[in-house]
Amino acid sequence: MKKQTLKLRLWLRRKKRIRKKIHGTAARPRLSVFRSARHVYAQVIDDVKQHTLVAVSSFGKDGLARANITNCKALGQKLAAACLAKEVQTVVFDRNGCNYHGRLKALAEGVREGGVKF
Repeated sequence: MKKQTLKLRLWLRRKKRIRKKIHGTAARPRLSVFRSARHVYAQVIDDVKQHTLVAVSSFGKDGLARANITNCKALGQKLAAACLAKEVQTVVFDRNGCNYHGRLKALAEGVREGGVKF
């Protein structure tokens, strides 16, 4: 097994600390966002049933080219439309150990503009 780098250990510690406090239910599922170097992935998860309700990403055939701020905002609006189609009006935002700025902030603003409440 490879030795974890300091950056990875700190990210896992932040992620664990956040997940202790955030829990998704059927009435208010968890919106989990993962940010890689090029793309952004978002899922709406019901933690009670352990079931993913909606998932979108900037990677894929019909996806966006590269996840910059403008594309992330459009991705958030796409996610909001899919959530409203599944009758999900409110979610709990899980930033997954990343800072709330840049692409994550743009995605969250896009979801809010789409009509889903945090």
